[in-house]
Amino acid sequence: MKILYCCISLLITIALIVLLGTRYVAPLPLGEFLSPQHGVWYHAEPLDKNFDETLVIPALKNDVAVYFDDRLVPHIVAESEEDGFFVQGYLHAKFRLWQMEFQVFAAGGRISEIVGDAALDFDRGKRRLGMVYAAENLLKEAEANPQTRMMMDAYTAGVNAYIASLKNVALPVEYKLLDYRPEPWTNFKTALFIKEMTRTLAGGADDLGLTKLRDFFGDATVRLLFPQVQDSLSPVVPPGTVFPPPAVVPQPPASADSLYFKTVASNGGALREIEKPDKDNGSNNWAVSGSKTASGAPILCNDPHLNLTLPAIWYEMQLTTPTMNAYGVSFPGTPGVIIGFNEDIAFGFTNSSRDVMDFYGIRFKDESKKQYYFDSAWLDSDIRIEEIKVKGKPAVYDSVAYTVFGPVMYDAAFPSKENGREALAVRWKAHDPSNELLFWYHLDRAKNYDDYKASLQYFTAPAQNVVFASRTGDIAIWQQGTFPARWKGQGLYIMPGEDSSYMWQGMIPMEENPHSVNPERGFVSSANQRPADSTYPYFIPGNYDLYRGIAINRHLSEMQHITVKDMLNLMNDNYNVFAETARPVLLKHINENVLQGKEVVYLEAVKKWSLRNDIEEKSATLFHIWFDKFKKQVWQDDLEQAGMTEYPSDGTLTEMLLRNDTTFAFADNINTTETETLSDVTTAAFKEMVSVADSLDAAGSLAWGKSKNTSVYHLLGDRALPFARTGLPVGGGKHIINATAHSHGPSWKMIVHLLETPEAYVVYPGGQSGNPGSVYYDQFVDKWAAGEQYEAWFLKRGDKVPEKKVWEMNFKKK
Repeated sequence: MKILYCCISLLITIALIVLLGTRYVAPLPLGEFLSPQHGVWYHAEPLDKNFDETLVIPALKNDVAVYFDDRLVPHIVAESEEDGFFVQGYLHAKFRLWQMEFQVFAAGGRISEIVGDAALDFDRGKRRLGMVYAAENLLKEAEANPQTRMMMDAYTAGVNAYIASLKNVALPVEYKLLDYRPEPWTNFKTALFIKEMTRTLAGGADDLGLTKLRDFFGDATVRLLFPQVQDSLSPVVPPGTVFPPPAVVPQPPASADSLYFKTVASNGGALREIEKPDKDNGSNNWAVSGSKTASGAPILCNDPHLNLTLPAIWYEMQLTTPTMNAYGVSFPGTPGVIIGFNEDIAFGFTNSSRDVMDFYGIRFKDESKKQYYFDSAWLDSDIRIEEIKVKGKPAVYDSVAYTVFGPVMYDAAFPSKENGREALAVRWKAHDPSNELLFWYHLDRAKNYDDYKASLQYFTAPAQNVVFASRTGDIAIWQQGTFPARWKGQGLYIMPGEDSSYMWQGMIPMEENPHSVNPERGFVSSANQRPADSTYPYFIPGNYDLYRGIAINRHLSEMQHITVKDMLNLMNDNYNVFAETARPVLLKHINENVLQGKEVVYLEAVKKWSLRNDIEEKSATLFHIWFDKFKKQVWQDDLEQAGMTEYPSDGTLTEMLLRNDTTFAFADNINTTETETLSDVTTAAFKEMVSVADSLDAAGSLAWGKSKNTSVYHLLGDRALPFARTGLPVGGGKHIINATAHSHGPSWKMIVHLLETPEAYVVYPGGQSGNPGSVYYDQFVDKWAAGEQYEAWFLKRGDKVPEKKVWEMNFKKK
């Protein structure tokens, strides 16, 4: 019945597209799309579909067996490395082909080829960021290494073996919806996917907005509103950790005070920034030692927070070869197991949130962009002509100049006009040659802490907090990546690009990256907070979270005799530590004397709120709206006049008021003749909240779960709404351990108990199949929403054909 509803909804959507057209999707041949033999109906899989299959693949070295469990999770058993990666590529393509190809089209700035000129700005942004350039540099490194060359070649061959077998009738439904066919896979596409992951997690910077703010208010105000160390910080490595003297001591240029930190007269510019990643891309991870668990064995947990999409970001699997036996999740498009465990260790990730992207003002000699001024000479630019093919229209060409810093993202053809500068080049760590695949190659095979640490040297970007636990009892966390060693304040603003004095002066050695190994407190953890306290000797700007780290460390410090159930409860915890701090600030300043009727009722509800963002909790909705309105009342007039569209963090605002609320100048609205006080703006924000809350209440949507409306959308967004799961009953939210927002949150939840044979519990908001007409498309969503997990079936090396297998796919050499 579910599949029937899906098809009916889809047909209505397609009919509207054909009849009305959209700016995203060109009208399709309706008869072909609705054909019972070849169209959408083909994808309605029977509930009892049999996935048993035998394939003859002469390219294999030996036969390969794949055992599927009842969740369609494959367990690959191969006698050679190459065969294992070949079959992984084949399965990724079989179940997720459209997803993996669409994502690399997006990464490479090619979406216009699929949807038309509506995506032109998106594609130009990706080209100007240098995504292809970054992927080319990774590909050179990866193909020069025999291990990663083998991984990529075998994986690519597996993907293409499936594509070659694919008939038109079996094309994933999205190809039919958008009217195109898949291309052959290449090693370059794998490299491009890895760089898209880097862009998602380390592809943002606030330099342009902060420059505007500096020019309006001055450097001192910027540092006040965007501080580097929060008052209530609970860092990744324990406070008080002693750091060695820095090996690299960068020095600011002589002109820093007069040219860089100086306020420049400006009207805010006419900035049109290229799309930036979601700032909430983060995660939680932690590991507790056996000294704190009931079993005496370590437990490791991880839940990466990303956009919630269907098909799901992750593809769960186990990959067994003569040198590895790894279980976890993989990225469709990339070989290896990305987050997971093997027979000896477990590993997980959270984003470092460190800034590894800076902008430089460039002076071209003329409009041709062929030469730019640098170190008292005119240097030749490397001009790349970007051809952007557009569906149904002529190609569009864009010339991007590459400098000593990197590509020029903004110029006269894609203007920012930031403070009168003609062009801005981007220096991004992801452009540098690297080979992250080699990191995963070694990590998937690691047996102990030394192996784990040795693998880290190959991971440069996107920098991550890599948590570790071993069956022998070790736990550790390293913030690993290659970071520029900056002088204090470097990279906060756009830097002069006419000489080398503002360039990065070196990189922080890996041994000086914040890390913790077997700490006395018995646990390691991270939640995208600052990695170290103010005693860390390097300047490390970033977009750090604050409250999830505080909450996790508070719980883990108190917990003893920990069980897997305890860890699951912690993952699902809805307590709002931020509200614990912010609610008293709001209640202190609201003028209760002017409230009446429903306003008094709502205020009383906020006062009595348990501070839990549970599904049915209406007060959580009231607080959330109130604080959002309060932020806008405080910041909008000042910051938007300065041209800054992003506000200081919630923690910064709260801590500023806790430190000194008597002289808080930002409470006054500069657009009015009156002088507003904190009481005025707090009360005004509350009254605005009441109006919104009344509307929600009338619609039956005031409860937190309904107000938040957690949804898992298809990759095509609201253009494929019948393929989505909306209105999921989930609590949590921003600043909460259970960081589930509207369409963003825990994309994979994993708990690994490092017993003699690892015991793991997992779930993600999706399903193994990318076919919306399959029960395996969104099979896990309800269990994920309920805060439950599946026990992973871990097939030990050398086991006979297991009883738990439901289907078997055999790849025969002949």
